[in-house]
Formats: sequence, C-alpha cells, structure tokens
Amino acid sequence: MEPQVDVLSPSADVRAVALVLHGGRSRGRGRVNRYQLAVLRMVPFGRALRAAGRDHGLEVRMLRYRVRGWNAPDLDPVRDAEWALAGIDEAHPGVPVVLVGHSMGGRTALRVAGHPSVVAVCALAPWIEPGEPYSQLAGRSLLIAHGDRERMTDPAQSYRYAVAARRVAKRVARFSVLGDGHAMLKRAGDWTRLVVDFVLGELGFEPQAPDIANAMRAADGLDVPLKTAP
Repeated sequence: MEPQVDVLSPSADVRAVALVLHGGRSRGRGRVNRYQLAVLRMVPFGRALRAAGRDHGLEVRMLRYRVRGWNAPDLDPVRDAEWALAGIDEAHPGVPVVLVGHSMGGRTALRVAGHPSVVAVCALAPWIEPGEPYSQLAGRSLLIAHGDRERMTDPAQSYRYAVAARRVAKRVARFSVLGDGHAMLKRAGDWTRLVVDFVLGELGFEPQAPDIANAMRAADGLDVPLKTAP
C-alpha cells in the first residue's frame, strides 16, 4: 500500500511545487480516503493555491497518507511525506517546494522540512509536542497560524516552537486567528488568503504580503493577530 497524491497541474511549465498535508490522529491504522474530513478540509487550500499559482508554474500536490495515525515511533505520515518529496524530485528535479500542513500535517511538514528541495513551511494549527525538533528548519522560512479558540492542538506550544525556530530559520512569523478554532471554518477566507500569500511570496511569484513581511521582521512577530480580509 502506497500513499496517494492528487496533482493539480499549472498552465505553464512547473517552476515550483506546493505539497499539501492533511491532519490525522495520534494513533490509527485505518486507511485514509479522500472523503474523510481531515482530507476534505485541505481541498480549498489546494484549489486556491492552484488558481493563484497556475500561471506562475506552481504545481499543487495533495498527499493522502496510507493510514490515519502518527503512530510513534513509526511516524507513518513522515514516511509518506518523504515519499512524496522523493516523487517531486523525480518529476521536477531542482524545483523549490513549499509545505502546507494542518494539525498532524503541520507536524509532519515541520519534521520533513530538512529535505533539500524545501524552502518554506506553512503550519496551520500544528500539533506540536514539547521537545519537537527544529534544527531541520535551518535556512527555511516558517509561518505558523493558530486560532485562539483552539481545542485540539496547543497554541502556546506552537508559540514556544516559533521562538525556538527563530534560532535557525531564515524567517519566522506566527499569526493568531482570533475567533476561530481547529477546523479553520469561521474565518476560512482569511486562513486561505494567508496561505496563498505566503506560498506565492516565498517562491517569488508575488511580492510578499505586507502583513507577513512585517511579522517576519518584527521582534514581536510571533503573536500577530491575523487581519480580516477586506
């Protein structure tokens, strides 16, 4: 059994890839299918990235893991993400990759950020435990966003992780999405805008959005309230 990847192709030659990683559970050997809520929640992000980036040559790959759980010490989604990155290297040697992950997918994205093709990581409501490694983020850009009504993962832990990651990462910003929780539904448009702006800006396809650029530069840019899009 292998992971599955849905590929959203650009209208131009591939110049970069966004790899989208869905959430899951701490433990679980049940197979993943495309109709599970954790998978479906990432579809709008993939489609928005494809719409915004297709003329720039951005290919979007949406990974579905083999099984639903993190399953330490096996770390099944990490192995699957490494498999997906190898597939990108084979299909598009040398192109930069941005990782976009939610919940367990955010933790997975952080773990595989050391892959040579990865230039940036966007972690949405990431599941982070104390002692989570961060040295693999050296030279990468990192954006974390976490709702203040979160009940599934710990915003305080993602803040501490962002502080630690600043020691090695190229740039770090962290946004608080006020009024929203783990499902990212109440302010879905703001979450999507943030992801698209970050990915296109980090790849140089568009100028970096001012709110992201300012947070990356600011000494207090690790708890920035995400503004509502006009």
